Amino acid sequence: MRRRPGLWTMLLAAPLVLLAADTLYWQIAAHNLEDGFAAWVAAQRASGWTVAHQPPVRSGWPLAAVLTLPAMSLEGGAEEVPGGLSWKAETVVLRVALLRPGLLEIAAQGRQRVAVADGPEIPYTAARLNLVMPLQAAPWPGFIDVAGDDLRAAMPAGGVATVGSLRAHGDFHPEAPSGEAALAFTLKAETVSPPPGILRPLGSRITSLAVEGALNGPLQPGRTATDRAVAWRDGGGALELRRLSLVWGPLDLNASATLALDEQLQPMGAGTARVIGYAETLDALASHAVISRSAATAAKAVLSLLAHSPDDGSPPDVEVPLTLQYRTLSMRQVPLLRLPELDWP
Repeated sequence: MRRRPGLWTMLLAAPLVLLAADTLYWQIAAHNLEDGFAAWVAAQRASGWTVAHQPPVRSGWPLAAVLTLPAMSLEGGAEEVPGGLSWKAETVVLRVALLRPGLLEIAAQGRQRVAVADGPEIPYTAARLNLVMPLQAAPWPGFIDVAGDDLRAAMPAGGVATVGSLRAHGDFHPEAPSGEAALAFTLKAETVSPPPGILRPLGSRITSLAVEGALNGPLQPGRTATDRAVAWRDGGGALELRRLSLVWGPLDLNASATLALDEQLQPMGAGTARVIGYAETLDALASHAVISRSAATAAKAVLSLLAHSPDDGSPPDVEVPLTLQYRTLSMRQVPLLRLPELDWP
């Protein structure tokens, strides 16, 4: 008479079965990740990009499929970025957790370099620089999350620019019609130090910067960036800055605005700003020749009439309308700043 497998035999066999299943699942996931990356490289090369890397290395078992790409580099994109883009990294790591098979994690590690158009390469490092997006075959991902910590970039003119913390999120809907968000985004940066060679009228450190907004459609294809900008403008495209918060030296700013492009493809729009520390900010801008002293004096005179002084003794604040037209930023018809012209290719 043949005996049936005992309970202890089944208990001992169960981990082996689970281990074999996990190994098979990992092999399939790793194979799919490698094939998907190869297909992405082929598509980028077909569209004119140069993509290079050392042979990829699989790892990550038993929890994730990981593909490590040494000496990764990208170059091209003149149609997407005026003048093109070049980027290099010591290592790029692609990771798909087996418990979250629909998400792709991308980590750039080691020393990296980036250059735009004919500009010099800017070397930079980061304690962490990760990107998370859906693992899908669509041309545009549904969303992108970016997280960076302790970013340090050596600037060509000398000095180092640093960002203590960077978080960004974007939701993509490129087929959105006019009036609807083709891209909704948030960005938050803390402890930002521009390099000494760049004008820093309000101090050497930006305490915090937060932006929330939407780029309304349509985002239509075009041969050049200028073609796409014209199509976006003519289709009623607009940039909504729902919240802009900036703490920099004496300035504590909260603002919102709606921007578009005029007939010369220059930004125009209107918004409102609530400002604390306006007098000290205007004086600092004037002393660094960002605005004229006459404009600073006129602006302080207007703002002092509109300012509100809280009963608790905290600094006065003021809420004012802002307009941008013909590259001139004005506050209640008082011109503050003349912006440089956007030079479209």
